Amino acid sequence: MRLNLAATAFFVVLVAVPAAADEVKIGVVDLEQALSSTEEGKAAKEELERKAREAEAKLQPMVDRARALQEEIKSKKFVLSDEALRQKNLDLVELMNQIESKKQELEGKFKVDQERIVGPLRKKLIEIVRAVGKENGFTVVMDRSTPGLLYTREAIDITDLVIEKFNKKG
Repeated sequence: MRLNLAATAFFVVLVAVPAAADEVKIGVVDLEQALSSTEEGKAAKEELERKAREAEAKLQPMVDRARALQEEIKSKKFVLSDEALRQKNLDLVELMNQIESKKQELEGKFKVDQERIVGPLRKKLIEIVRAVGKENGFTVVMDRSTPGLLYTREAIDITDLVIEKFNKKG
């Protein structure tokens, strides 16, 4: 146990001493903000919103039918025979299952579309962050959403610089 502790301490000293000689420059970037602030990112967001509206429009007629059937069951439950009421309830359950199935299908398609549209932009953005980091002599650039990153000074935030460079590269 003492040997492991001593070896770890020795390793930390070996790594820390040369690093202390160089200036450490840390940058922080908000990738989500950068992505949504670029021209291409805004266009991608609009396209995804359009696709979401289209998916909702496909689902809405089924939801309307389910609501109408629920209202019919509610308003006629004392008038209908037990068998007719049971059949209407079964029809409602079947329709609700169809709605859920269609909803899952549309969500799956949306996730694929989202990755197809946003994936290349995210990759391009990361390449630009690396270039900005290299050009400006950063030792490390971290994403603001990094777990454990609780506070950063505004002075080390390079998000605006990344957005500017991204828009110039187009």
